Amino acid sequence: MVAIIGMFFQDGLTGSPWGDWDNYVDSPLRAFESELGVQPPVGFWDPLGLSADGDMATFRRRRVTEIKHGRICMLATMGYITPEITGKFPGYLSNSLDLKFQDVPNGLAAISKVPGPGWLQIIAYALYCEATGGFGYNSDNQASAPGDCGWKPPLLATDDPELKTKRLSAELANGRLAMMAIIGMFFQDGLTGSAWGDWANYTDSPLRAFENELGVQAPVGYWDPLGLGKDGDAEVFRRRRESEIKHGRISMIATIGFMVTSVGYRFPGMLSPYSKVSFEDCRAGLQALGDVPALGWVQIFIFCGLIEGGFLVQDPARGPGDFENGGILGVPNASGPMSDAEGRKRKLNAELANGRLAMVAIMGMLFQNGWIGTVYDEMWGF
Repeated sequence: MVAIIGMFFQDGLTGSPWGDWDNYVDSPLRAFESELGVQPPVGFWDPLGLSADGDMATFRRRRVTEIKHGRICMLATMGYITPEITGKFPGYLSNSLDLKFQDVPNGLAAISKVPGPGWLQIIAYALYCEATGGFGYNSDNQASAPGDCGWKPPLLATDDPELKTKRLSAELANGRLAMMAIIGMFFQDGLTGSAWGDWANYTDSPLRAFENELGVQAPVGYWDPLGLGKDGDAEVFRRRRESEIKHGRISMIATIGFMVTSVGYRFPGMLSPYSKVSFEDCRAGLQALGDVPALGWVQIFIFCGLIEGGFLVQDPARGPGDFENGGILGVPNASGPMSDAEGRKRKLNAELANGRLAMVAIMGMLFQNGWIGTVYDEMWGF
């Protein structure tokens, strides 16, 4: 159904049942599909549909603007980076104000150091470039190519049409990259206070409280796609971390229990002598819920309540999940006291990672069991 409708559209738009799209001359994008800057992998990329009207004059005006901004941003990006690497010009920026180039800080902080007459000079020069730059018409009053100012840069100008197209496309691509780069540098400078972007100085980041926490691991680092930690509230983060560790531990036990019983292993003896239910009588997976006697559920809830409210109560003075070698239950740490700080951190990170994996695993197993009615992966039975 999709295919035949697509074929009808293809035939109607191109005039050919085999779909020769070169014949679709009324496409609003045809005017621009061979323009400079149409490069792989995206080709003619216009996600906002700004060129959907096919207006050549509008496209030309935007192309002129794009080239201009790209060139300015390439100069600005190089100017931003160069002082950080090679240093400043020698001598004075303003003799009358006794201001040396060395006195001017890098990045956005330099704005405050430019004297008033300096801003007038900058604005006057920009207006001069704007008025005489040749972005529009040449000396014969004919429309010139966008960005053609009538000046052939040495070592870059060429009369080879193919090489010229390649270099002009490279200019557009580099200009687009430079526009992204300079905006990124501005944000970096504004947030960190450093033109080179020392993110250790971004003390107002809401994630700084958590970036060195356990569980911050490669490749994603501090991963918070829903922004739950963006308020930077350490108490809220601690409560969530306690819940995460608790759920992870339960899920690891549940996952192992789900797999062990699903392959046929059971405890010997009776689950409920009163009800004459043995462990062997209990089915695996979600079906086991129907095999547990009512008193068994009461026991389970009482046990969970004792664990939650009595035996393993979180001490605010200790790290999340730290129950002093098992708390009142006295369950020892099987690997012994973790005096090695680096080894301890590695093991605790592994616990968090395994707990997260187990939470995903047990949910997957429950869905699989619920959908196909088996505890193993006989998906063809669905």
